[in-house]
Amino acid sequence: MATFKFELVSPERILMSVDADQVVVPGADGDFAVLSGHAPVITTLRPGVIDVTAGTTRKRLFVKGGFAEVDPERLTVLAQKAYDVDEMSASIVSSELSAAEAELAAAKDDEAKMMADTLVSELKRLAAKAA
Repeated sequence: MATFKFELVSPERILMSVDADQVVVPGADGDFAVLSGHAPVITTLRPGVIDVTAGTTRKRLFVKGGFAEVDPERLTVLAQKAYDVDEMSASIVSSELSAAEAELAAAKDDEAKMMADTLVSELKRLAAKAA
């Protein structure tokens, strides 16, 4: 299977840079899979899990939001904040959930409410799996 370059970048650093076989991304309009040769696209991300397959390795990364840029040879995700799902402790999930619930309570418009609600839902789902 042909591979492509996948990079996950946060404001602090490059979190992941691999040659991937497939990456499933939580786009604003729904999840989409990226394979080598994908048509060019730029999209916003909703809170969710990026699922990266590189050879026999599978990595799951939680992102709070951001942007994705795809071209036939590369996928670059610019994330507001990202965590390796396997390394998220209960305290990290709890802290992020508290912050997300505060964002939801403070949301002033429908778009902000929808993003905060999605973030709360995704974090609750991660908390349930970790328990």
